[in-house]
Amino acid sequence: MIEMERVSKRFQETEALKEVSLSVRQGSIYGLVGSNGAGKTTLLKILAGVYRQNSGKLTIDHQPVFENNSIKARTVFIPDTLYYFPNFTIQDMAIFYARIYPQWNQARFEKLGAVFNIEVKRRIRTLSKGMQRQIFFWLSLALMPEVMILDEPLDGLDPVMRKKVKNLIIQDVAERNMTVIISSHNLRDLEDICDYIGILHQGEMLLQKDLDDLKADVHKIQVAFSGEMPPTLLQDLQALYHEKRGSVLVLIVRGAYKEIISRMRSYHPAVLDILPLTLEEIFIYEMGDNGYEIKNILY
Repeated sequence: MIEMERVSKRFQETEALKEVSLSVRQGSIYGLVGSNGAGKTTLLKILAGVYRQNSGKLTIDHQPVFENNSIKARTVFIPDTLYYFPNFTIQDMAIFYARIYPQWNQARFEKLGAVFNIEVKRRIRTLSKGMQRQIFFWLSLALMPEVMILDEPLDGLDPVMRKKVKNLIIQDVAERNMTVIISSHNLRDLEDICDYIGILHQGEMLLQKDLDDLKADVHKIQVAFSGEMPPTLLQDLQALYHEKRGSVLVLIVRGAYKEIISRMRSYHPAVLDILPLTLEEIFIYEMGDNGYEIKNILY
């Protein structure tokens, strides 16, 4: 269990995080999304024990994280910018990790070699960005971590390898009860694997919800009327976004499905359709409701 309570982090005059709280259940996958510069990487580095927060509390399994060797031995962090020793081969890095991580599993490292299919004697610096990222997943999964923290982890991977890596993560969550926190701008990837979503903006957590509940709480509505649109409709529904397309009005509305349908039908529309929203669309409209300008982007 990961618990973060009112954590703040400042770099000189810049307040990167402002009293952020989150809770991640063991054996779940938490997706962190947000605008550029929202503080996602800072938050992940605090979770990984790279940074110490200026205020607030962070615990993993009820223990503080910063400079806690027992927690770090069970945690792996794959940053957006990868680090490796300049002249090390894959095998060299495996030997290094085996010496510092007590849960290193050599048998699993060798078994995963068939999945990633890269010669272990290759020097990491000579490989492409996508292949380097594969290597770090290979090494990280052989560590048998209890907590995996990932910052833009699938960037540079081809579609086949993205699918393989996501399957490996899901397998470890299911079989070993591993906990994952993943930040990505590719919301389609998060939608595939996450149980829970947090939206961070300008250092503050806007909302946190179970992904299924989040999808059930925001709806796209297409509605048309035989006459003029009722003047109180938009105010009544408190739409996150609306756009007129000829005689059809497209609305993004937050709320319970049955209640929205009941309200819409009370206006006696000639056409009424409720359409599913993707996580990407939900993010766009939630951000728009918090001052992140959007115009003419409905699909």
